[in-house]
Amino acid sequence: MKKAYITLENGRVFEGISFGAEREVIGELVFTTGMTGYIETLTDPSYYGQIVTQTFPLIGNYGVTPDFESARSWVTGYIVREKCDEPSNFRCEGRIEDYLKAQNIPAVYGVDTRELTRTVREAGVMNAAITFRPFTDMQALKAYRVQGAVKAVSCTQPHVLGEGGSYSVVLYDFGAKDNIARELVRRNCRVTVVPADFPAEEALALDPDGIMLTNGPGDPAENTEIIENIRKLAGRKPIFGICLGHQLFALAMGGRTRKMKYGHRGTNQPVKQLATGRVFISSQNHGYEVVSDSLKNGTLSFINGNDGTCEGVDYPELNAATVQFHPEACAGPHDANFLFDQFLARMKKEM
Repeated sequence: MKKAYITLENGRVFEGISFGAEREVIGELVFTTGMTGYIETLTDPSYYGQIVTQTFPLIGNYGVTPDFESARSWVTGYIVREKCDEPSNFRCEGRIEDYLKAQNIPAVYGVDTRELTRTVREAGVMNAAITFRPFTDMQALKAYRVQGAVKAVSCTQPHVLGEGGSYSVVLYDFGAKDNIARELVRRNCRVTVVPADFPAEEALALDPDGIMLTNGPGDPAENTEIIENIRKLAGRKPIFGICLGHQLFALAMGGRTRKMKYGHRGTNQPVKQLATGRVFISSQNHGYEVVSDSLKNGTLSFINGNDGTCEGVDYPELNAATVQFHPEACAGPHDANFLFDQFLARMKKEM
């Protein structure tokens, strides 16, 4: 058992025991509130550059299952209260500790994650270091920034999923969770996954029935070339944006985004649909928000039930709709899955 130190940007230090790769890292410290879905969390590209704290105390109890959102783990570091060394599940393919070591992800257990989460909630998201000796270079810690995130996680070459589908969708991979494409393929779509910087002219030349803008990591405003590319796509085909795709489309339409105090991460975020007054429970993973009063060419469609932040926008004149949350959520909830059906309906109407 090797002691590990978690040093926060505000000077606080938490101690625990290393159980992943034995290397030292600096990252942006965030927390997620999901009770299940830790494999999906570890493999979600939106966590690029971040040290993730699980608020649920026991992690690894069903081991490593085939529920990957991408081919590898993207988190910079991982923090839990208690790890399970004897997982039990009929789909279990190994222990989470062995998976983290194989993925070269440093992890710490035995940490007071309740107090760590409270610190982030009160002070806001901050940088942290995972080390094996007391960390003293606070200047380096404060200087860390998550940069070039979308380019780092996007695919490099176009590829097709769902050959033979009746509807054609171009999916821009900004760090896409695999279940987005799976939901489209399940609805008889042929999905052409393209890199984040794929030119709009080439996307339109494929003559798709619709365009999907996916989730991804980092500050949306730094993606100036992608934003300009989306501007060229707007109004040309039905568009559906999720998470980062929602933010990038708002920026392309002249809106603004800003960093949140500690973001929304977990599987239990309430969102209210303004048109009906219905509240849905959603899965979310984002640290930036679209500023509601900056919206142009769009109408607010969903708000967060806790803090009233923008959770969705409809752009009827552009045949586009975007949401901040994840309707494809895996592992759950599935309350907002109908949004994929609405996207399909808009594509059918244009055919």
